[in-house]
Amino acid sequence: VQLVESGGGSVQAGGSLRLSCVASGYTYSSYPVAWFRQRPGQVREGVAAIHTGSGAAYYSDSEKGRFTISQDNAANVVFLQMNSLEPEGTAMYYCAAGLKWYGSRWWSESRNFDYWGQGTQVTVS
Repeated sequence: VQLVESGGGSVQAGGSLRLSCVASGYTYSSYPVAWFRQRPGQVREGVAAIHTGSGAAYYSDSEKGRFTISQDNAANVVFLQMNSLEPEGTAMYYCAAGLKWYGSRWWSESRNFDYWGQGTQVTVS
């Protein structure tokens, strides 16, 4: 299984970016997929997740209303649209996919995801 993120870059505060996560060897049809981020010196935190079977989406409180996670099952891609970016959004963003759904309470627990991409850097200035 391989997850490949793309779409990161540098943007000014208030700008937008769309991250993509393409999977190979894994089908986005009924499993959870999430975006995490890690700021320098900090723990990895969940930003958003989607259950690719039901389409149910979950967001961290800090990003709710500004970020949107979506899927294209035909292309096996999960997206993260990030609007109104703030400097605090500067981090390495990782895509993660799981083999089991542990419920909506646990979507942001990194230990519940089995596969990880290499990350894509987002810098907001």
